[in-house]
Amino acid sequence: MKKILFLIIISILTSCEEVVDVDLNTAPPRLVIEASIDWIKGTAGNEQTIKLITTSEYYNTTSPVVSGATVFVTNSTGDVFDFIEAPDSGEYVCSNFVPVLNETYTLNIENNGEFYTATEKLISAPNIEDNIEQKNDGGFSQDEIEIKFFYQDDGSVDNYYLESFESDITPFPEYSAASDELFQGNQMFGLFSNEDTAVGDNIAIKLYGISNRYYEYMTKLLEAADSGGLFGTISSTIRGNIINQTNSSNYALGYFRLSEVDTKSYVVQ
Repeated sequence: MKKILFLIIISILTSCEEVVDVDLNTAPPRLVIEASIDWIKGTAGNEQTIKLITTSEYYNTTSPVVSGATVFVTNSTGDVFDFIEAPDSGEYVCSNFVPVLNETYTLNIENNGEFYTATEKLISAPNIEDNIEQKNDGGFSQDEIEIKFFYQDDGSVDNYYLESFESDITPFPEYSAASDELFQGNQMFGLFSNEDTAVGDNIAIKLYGISNRYYEYMTKLLEAADSGGLFGTISSTIRGNIINQTNSSNYALGYFRLSEVDTKSYVVQ
């Protein structure tokens, strides 16, 4: 009887591993524009990349790249910064970009006879302070290593920030959007914790200055990513600031953002 019961259990567990492919409706491909201009403090900021891909079927593990587009950025004085594609890569590179804080820039893309534009300012970022704190009883269950960094808000204006953490144990950066609404002119902080963090792990911290509109965009994206669970769906398409001037119904996904960025590296003690 024990042997029969064991075989029944094995049979049930094995049957649960069967892969089921669900037929899904496929929408026409839509242009996705990855246009984040990052001016890391201490660098010239002249080398920038914009990537063009399209959406694809749910089960595809890669996204098709978009080649042959015309991509350039202009500033308020009419200077033109051309982004030239590395052959057949969908990555368009500029080597002479000139970043200026609070300057207004316009993204221009022509692809398949349609013209896309977006306008945004380059937003400054405060310095990440040196007094990074480590707490070994952090997290929800108070058994995780928690890293806390600090930065000073400018009280003379409303500010918005994007905090990023890259570590040895996470496959992708973790992001958090922050506003100074409750911290105007005061010291602010960002937090990172993960149950798998261990002594010797390197945490790369980045702090971006962002616009109010991009803050709202990222807040919606992060909420959508956290709310659905495994089988959750996003209730609506989250649109960025990129406009299809030729055919408004064929809108692109993505956002044209320009940020000054401060960085710090921390090794878990």
